[in-house]
Amino acid sequence: MDDYRVIADELAAEIAAGRIRPGDRLPPLRRYARQRGIASSTAARVYRELTRRGLTVGEVGRGTFVRTSAPAAEPALAEPGGARIDLELNFPVLPGQPARLAESLQHLLRDDVLGDALRPVGVAGTGPAREAAASHLARGDWAPDPQRLLFAGNGRQAIAATIAALVPAGERLGVESLTYPVVKGIAARLGVTLVPLAMDEHGLLPEAIDAAPPLRAVYLQPALHNPLGITMPDHRRERLAETLRRHGLFAIEDAIYGFLRRDLRPLAALAPERTVLVDSLSKRLAPGLTLGFVMPPEGRTQEFAAALRSGTWTAARFALDAATRWMADGTAAAVEEDKRRDAANRQRLAAERLAPHAIQADPHAYHLWWQLPDPWRADTFVAAAARHGIAVTPSGAFAVGPGHAPNAVRLALASPPLDALADALGVLAELAQGTPEDAGAE
Repeated sequence: MDDYRVIADELAAEIAAGRIRPGDRLPPLRRYARQRGIASSTAARVYRELTRRGLTVGEVGRGTFVRTSAPAAEPALAEPGGARIDLELNFPVLPGQPARLAESLQHLLRDDVLGDALRPVGVAGTGPAREAAASHLARGDWAPDPQRLLFAGNGRQAIAATIAALVPAGERLGVESLTYPVVKGIAARLGVTLVPLAMDEHGLLPEAIDAAPPLRAVYLQPALHNPLGITMPDHRRERLAETLRRHGLFAIEDAIYGFLRRDLRPLAALAPERTVLVDSLSKRLAPGLTLGFVMPPEGRTQEFAAALRSGTWTAARFALDAATRWMADGTAAAVEEDKRRDAANRQRLAAERLAPHAIQADPHAYHLWWQLPDPWRADTFVAAAARHGIAVTPSGAFAVGPGHAPNAVRLALASPPLDALADALGVLAELAQGTPEDAGAE
């Protein structure tokens, strides 16, 4: 039997020579297997190898296509891009916000107060920090127990420490089939295997956990899911809580966007003994001076504290003290209220500018999911948008596993000024009404 890598090398050479052109669709797997006289499983490995090399991209229901542009040299959503209008990363910093935060920090610059802030601090933070954070993170009728609250440097570190505490290397973590891309990188570094779990219009399907191979934990985003914009209704959360108890599984609840829906109870309110809630200040306030939070179940605090310490994912004392001040004096709450209004305004603007296209979002979210119209594909649309100086994220950045990604893109609405956002959305809507050939993307 032909080595799949040899066959992949041949196809890669065809692509490099231009005999298979950017945008061309490769034959369906079975047809290609017959043409080459190889097993379908070997053909599937060839196609996966081409995708791994960044030469092709798969799309649900449409097939495998040669990329129209080179893949990014760094992980998607890892660093700010160089595009003129950034609809790829959500960094909501509102006008007037820096001045408001600076005013609240004046006390921290006194010699005696700053002296304390320059000292190290443990993962449990300080008593005032725990009390302020517990009050600030409260949502619906739920509030964290300040005695169990732990602190990380940021939300990503909180997620990494939680995965490390729950899932040993070589074991499986269940995730939504489209998930926060950083989780894929964290899992790879920790030696954890991700298992994609099916979703519907309400979010993660509890029965997908029943059908999965044995898992050690499940990572999910019940509120304002990134990238889909789904918010899980109460009845689905209740079913999910029952499923977790039946399987003896822990859920890692990423609540980073939950502040935009303060009316919603987190999953941690329904299954506190099976849920570890993680959150941060990066979206609530700003990514430049942030703090991560880990709220473990009762009786499990020490193992999560140990994971934070072992990964050196602890918070810096200055950031902790600054955040404590902002949370305690109402500054953080005022900024977040402004952001709730801002996010709703941006969603209304997006709905107006992108109508009648098929967009999906929670009306309170800072991002939306766009199912692209034919004949557009995700990677050709991203390339066309980039030619207009607009950065958007293809669905493949969020897909877990070797399956094909939906024909969609995510738009992050938070970063540009409103007038620039309006212009960018207008350009994208006009692009979508045309064809890739019109836009020079094929």
